[in-house]
Amino acid sequence: MQDNVIKGAEEFSAAGVKVGIVVAQFNKDITEALLEDARQEADRRGISPEDITVKSVAGSVEIPVVLQAMAKSNKFDCLVALGAVIRGETVHFEYVSKLAAEGISRVSLDNNIPIGFGVLMCETKDQALKRIHSGGEALSAALSAYRACKEL
Repeated sequence: MQDNVIKGAEEFSAAGVKVGIVVAQFNKDITEALLEDARQEADRRGISPEDITVKSVAGSVEIPVVLQAMAKSNKFDCLVALGAVIRGETVHFEYVSKLAAEGISRVSLDNNIPIGFGVLMCETKDQALKRIHSGGEALSAALSAYRACKEL
């Protein structure tokens, strides 16, 4: 088992699973690394690149609306949200983090679709860089939830 697999998440082939990924461009060096980690996990799980759709948005606040459009399209089995919110000198961090987290959760529950949460909320850029593996973990979590829902 690789380090980026969530502890307790069952390993299985996800060949044929359709995945939608929304990635914020703010803090792009971090979010692109999260996306690459998610792509590597998808490859490791047997998901072909043709079964992955990636959409970019400006920042983490915009992630939920695109996830919602993906969910409503009924083209995806699970979704992944990738972003990086880093604390600055104002309260902006708290608002962005809250809006992103609550929006992503709402889309998942309102549309009954698993969403892997890969939005980093860190105090510093160094902390975020140490959590790049969260892209693959978010995909792994989404796949695990997808499989659990499918089995019900």
